[in-house]
Formats: sequence, C-alpha cells, structure tokens
Amino acid sequence: MKDLVEILAKALVDHPEEVQVNQVEGEQSIILELRVSQEDMGKVIGKQGRIAKAIRTLVKAAAAKEGKRVVVEIIQ
Repeated sequence: MKDLVEILAKALVDHPEEVQVNQVEGEQSIILELRVSQEDMGKVIGKQGRIAKAIRTLVKAAAAKEGKRVVVEIIQ
C-alpha cells in the first residue's frame, strides 16, 4: 500500500522527488503519512478534498483485499 500511495502522489505533483511516504504500523491499523512539498499540497488534496478522498478510497480497497485497515494522512 505504501508503494501505491507513492506512485499516485508522484503522478500528481510537480516535484515528485519530494514525495515521501512513511508507514507506521499499529495494533489494528496501518497509518501512511504522505509528505509533499508545500507547492504541491493543493494538487494532492484537490478541490474540496476530492483527490485526497479518491486516494484514500483506492488504498482502503487495496487494504480490504488483505484484510487490513489503513489510514492515509497528508502532512507537510
């Protein structure tokens, strides 16, 4: 799932070299922290959060296949 988020984010931004995805594993869920440059933040979030919601939906679908719960956080 980490790779999926990274591929999606790099395809959206102008500075793909600054995209970082950190995976934090908890007891019941996995947290994916997506970091992008300040300039690309709007491109990853999208109007009214539509792109961010779409990324989360894709990741949740991939996680459901594996029987896991994943949370995607977009941070600076």
